[in-house]
Amino acid sequence: MKTAVRGDVLTFRGNPFREAEQDSLAFQRDALVVMENGRIAACGPAAKLLPTLTPDVRLTHYPEHLILPGFIDCHVHYPQTEMMAAFGEQLLDWLHHYTFVTEQGFADEVHAREVAQVFLSEQLRNGVTTGCVFGTVHSASVEMLLQEAARIDLRILAGKVCMDRHAPDALLDTPLTAYEDSRALIQRWHGRGRAEYVITPRFAPTSSHGQLEMLGALAAEFPDVPIQSHISENLDEIAWVKALFPGCRDYASVYQRYGLLRPRAVYGHGIHLSDAELEMFHASGASLAHCPTSNFFLGSGSLDLRRCVLGDRPVAVGLGTDLGAGTSFSMLQTMNAAYMAAQSHGKPLSAAQAFYLATRGGAEALGIADKVGSVAVGMEADLAVLNLRSTPLLDFRMRYARDLSEALFVQMMLGDDRAVAATYVAGREVYRRAA
Repeated sequence: MKTAVRGDVLTFRGNPFREAEQDSLAFQRDALVVMENGRIAACGPAAKLLPTLTPDVRLTHYPEHLILPGFIDCHVHYPQTEMMAAFGEQLLDWLHHYTFVTEQGFADEVHAREVAQVFLSEQLRNGVTTGCVFGTVHSASVEMLLQEAARIDLRILAGKVCMDRHAPDALLDTPLTAYEDSRALIQRWHGRGRAEYVITPRFAPTSSHGQLEMLGALAAEFPDVPIQSHISENLDEIAWVKALFPGCRDYASVYQRYGLLRPRAVYGHGIHLSDAELEMFHASGASLAHCPTSNFFLGSGSLDLRRCVLGDRPVAVGLGTDLGAGTSFSMLQTMNAAYMAAQSHGKPLSAAQAFYLATRGGAEALGIADKVGSVAVGMEADLAVLNLRSTPLLDFRMRYARDLSEALFVQMMLGDDRAVAATYVAGREVYRRAA
C-alpha cells in the first residue's frame, strides 16, 4: 500500500558541525514524500509528484507543518518510565534508592509488557521512531519490549542489562548467565524484522572482570551486534571505576581492555572524558549519547559537545533522553537542554546542529544511517510531522520568525510533545495528535 504526506520537508545531507548549514541541510517547501512497502519511494516538489499518484494512494496534507525524519533516542531506560521525576540524589545514591528498587518489578512479565506499551506509546507521541533501549537484568523485560515494538514494525535496538555485583541480589546475574541469556536473545531477535539486540553491561562498576571478559567474548562472536553502556557521567563514579580497575589508565580503558570499544558501541554521557579517552573513542569508532536533561537533573555536569565532535579526533554523538533521570520523552526538550549545556561551555548550539543530532547524527552514532535518519528515496519511511504553531505562544512567536534557522530554534526552545502532529513508522501513521 502506498501512502504520501505533503508539506515542507527538512532533512540533512551532511554534518552541520563540520560543514556550512546551507551545505548540510536540505529544505524543500511544499514537498511530497511517497511511501511504499515501508520505505520512501519518492520525494520531491509536490507540483511535480502529485500528478504521478494513483487514486488509491492515501495522501495527507500538512500545511504550516514540518516533515522531518523520525527522531532517534540513542540512550533510554524503558523500565524507568515509572520512576521519572524521582526527587533528589546524585547518580550512585539515585541508582540504589530508586532505580534498583524499580527494576526488580520487571521479573513480572505482565508488568514489563504494560510499561513497554506505555513507553513506546510515549515515544511515538513525541515523534521518536528509533530508540536504543536498556531493559533490566531480566531477559523477559527485553522480550516484552521487542514483542511490542514488532507489533508496529518499529525499528528498535534493545538489550538485557548485565550486572553481577554492587546491586541487590534480585538484580544480579553471573558472567555465564549474562553471556548465555544475551546470546539467546541475539539469536532470537537480532535482525528479526526491524529489531537489533544490544550487548548491555550496565556500567563498569556493576560488572566483574569475569563478566566483562564474557561480554567481550560475546562481542567478538557477534561483531555486527551493537553495544551500549555508560561512561564518565559522575565524578564519584569515575573515582569508583579507578578503584575497581587499578590496572586501567582511565574509564575508557576498561571498556577497551575487554573489547567493548568499537563501531556501533554507544556510551551514555561522557561528560568528564579526557582527551586521551576521546582519542580512544575516535580511534575505535565508538560513539557517545549526549543526555543533557539527565545530566542537569542529577547534577552530573554538562557535556562540552563541540570538544567531542570537532578537532582532529571527532567522535560521533547522538542525543538521548536517558529516562528516568531524563525529564522528558520530548526530543525538542532534549534539544533545549543540549543548547543550555553548550551555553555553559560558552559555545552555542545552533538549531541545525540540534536537529541533526536528533535525526541523522543519532543514526550515524548508532551505525544505522543507511536505514533511518534522513528523508530520501530508499530510506525506511519513519517520519515525524511538527506543527509549527502547536501552542498559542508558538503561534504568536512564529509570526516573527525571520527564517528557517530561527523557526527551528523557536521550536526546540518552546516546543514539546504538543508540537508532534503525527508520527509515521514504516510508512504507516501510528500516531496523530487530536485536534
